[in-house]
Amino acid sequence: MPSSVIQDFSYNVASRLLVVTFVTGRIYAYAEVPPDVVNAFRNSGSRGRFFNTEIRDGYDCREITNKRLKENAPLRMAPDHRTVSRR
Repeated sequence: MPSSVIQDFSYNVASRLLVVTFVTGRIYAYAEVPPDVVNAFRNSGSRGRFFNTEIRDGYDCREITNKRLKENAPLRMAPDHRTVSRR
């Protein structure tokens, strides 16, 4: 089912990296996402809702919308790591 928030996503099983492209054009990479979470995301009736509840604040991420950000942006730590995020 098409999402009004998530345009597309890809997943690398070996690196456990989930890359999510939003309809706004912004692209984020989420680290250490288990395959079962990605499968549930793929099969979800509402990818936007699933993303917000299960992925967004649960995994370290960085914006990779453009090359400069991809090379220089530090990971934004998930809240359970008790690290201040820079958005």
